[in-house]
Parts: sequence; C-alpha cells; structure tokens
Amino acid sequence: MRDDYAGQGGTTVAQSRAEPRSAHVPLRGAAVPQALRRTLRAMRREWSAYLFLAPGLLLFSVFTLFALGFALYLTFHQWSIIEPDKAFVGLQNYRDMATDTDFRNSVLNTAYFTGGSVPFTMLIGLALALLLNQPLPGRGLLRTMYFLPAVTPFVVLSIIWKWLYNGDFGLFNYYLLKAHVIDKPLLFLSDKHLAMPSVILMTVWSGVGFSMIVYLAGLQGIPAELYDAAKVDGAGALARLRYITIPLLAPTTLFLLVMGIIGSFQVFTQIFVMTSGGPVDRTTTVVYYIYQAAFQNYEMGYASTLAFGLFAMLFVFTVIQLSLYRREDS
Repeated sequence: MRDDYAGQGGTTVAQSRAEPRSAHVPLRGAAVPQALRRTLRAMRREWSAYLFLAPGLLLFSVFTLFALGFALYLTFHQWSIIEPDKAFVGLQNYRDMATDTDFRNSVLNTAYFTGGSVPFTMLIGLALALLLNQPLPGRGLLRTMYFLPAVTPFVVLSIIWKWLYNGDFGLFNYYLLKAHVIDKPLLFLSDKHLAMPSVILMTVWSGVGFSMIVYLAGLQGIPAELYDAAKVDGAGALARLRYITIPLLAPTTLFLLVMGIIGSFQVFTQIFVMTSGGPVDRTTTVVYYIYQAAFQNYEMGYASTLAFGLFAMLFVFTVIQLSLYRREDS
C-alpha cells in the first residue's frame, strides 16, 4: 500500500524526512510582514481603544518624553532665556556642576532635611498606626484627623506654619513666653540654626498621616493567627512587635523609605513659601537651587544639568535601598 501510494505521486515517510525544512517552513523575512499585517488588522478592529488612548499618549509624549529629551539637549548648551545665542558647550555644564560649591551645599542641606524628616515621619506614623489599629472609641475620626494634613495643599500648610513661627504674633512664641521657657521671641525662620529644624518639624507634622495610613494597611494584612499563636507561646507585646509586626511590615517600610527619600530630595514648596532658601542659604535645597538657576539666573542649560544630577542621586539611592532589601530578604 505504501509503495502504490508512492508510485501515485504520494510522499513516503522517509522522503518527507529527507526533504529540507525550508520547503515547509516559511522564511523568517516573510513571517515578519505577515505578523505586522496581523497586528495592523487587530489595531483596525480595536480602533476605538486606540482612539481613547490617544489623548493620554499625546500628552505623555509631549510633556514627558519630548520634555525629557529637550532637557537633555539643553544640558549641552549655554541656554539662557534672555540671550539669543545658545552656544554648544559640550560637557561644560556637568563640569561646572561637579565644582559648584553652592550646589554641594544645597545637596548637604537636602541630606540634612531628609535625615531629619523621613525617619521621624515613619516612626511617628508607625506608632500612630499601632495605636489606631486597636479597637479604640472614635478611631475612625482620629484616623481622619491625622490624615487631613496629608491631603491639604503644601502652600496652605506652609502659610499657616509661617504664621505660627512669626516672631511678633506667632502662637509658638506666645505660649513659650507664657510658659517662661524663653525670655524673648525666637526668630524660627530667620535664625540660621532654627530655620531648617522648623521646616523639618512642619514637614513631619504634615507627612505623618500618610505614613500612618500606609502602615495601617500593612498591619491589617498581617494574619491574626500569627499573633494568637505567639500569645499561646507566651510572647509579650514587645516580642510580638519585634518578631511578627516589624518583619512583616518590611515591604511597607521599604516603600515609605523610598518614597520619603524621593519626596524629601524634591522638597520645594515649604522652602519657597517659608524661608526662600535663607537665612544665608541654610535652607537652600537642590530643587530650590535648580529654581534659582532657571528662573532667577535664567540659565536653563545649567538648571537642566542640575536636574539630571538630582535624578542620578535619586536613582543611586533607590538602587542601594532595593539591593539592601533583597539581600536581607534572601
């Protein structure tokens, strides 16, 4: 039967195995246009979805991708708003940034602000979350009250705290004088030793609510069976906190730490409204220094270079934190 079939023009198994694969499998070059045609046909069928996505993609392309590329282009030019000549300077802006003492001081001020605000915000937020995770009367109202500053615009908060710090009619000086803690009003925002701690205090107060809510979500995701088993084994409250709560909140802590450092390195509103970078540049942070370079000195090329320097610092910090977390988790 096989021989008859082969004689009639059929193909035996041996012959089919001996034939080259190119006779049956299409060439890769021909497959690519075919796949492209299938994709285009699918896009035509789903044209309404792309129509709805088009505004968002257009905005993202213009205000993110194009802006990022143009900012990178500016870093290689001496781009001034008031001068018509936009000279190409190569890497000169980057060399100037590396030797700029004012930029170095702004980085130190930002690090001071970060070290003073982020840890205290997270610690107080964790303490409030642990407290308000208990079945207390009116805890819903308390959670709302603590979270309200986190959703209030920073401009409003900065103006209110600027009034509180005022040396003539501020409430802080009023109550400190009434309590005989101080003999004369303190110039919180004009004293070079008090200006940055004053801004840090305001930032911690306004950011505690966000940390509290995030920690509350993490606490409510911990199984209650773990605490019950620990109680049966005789573990006290501190032991449960140390061996159950804190380890299981590690991803939440990492999230708040990364977001806190990124946010603190981008601090601007408090500085702009409350101190304007003073006194004697003690509160000039990196973003405020970028603002000065761009909109006071009109050096858009150098300001773009500083912005990319800030991005590099944030990228390094984030990579280090993620690598440390993965090392501890493994």
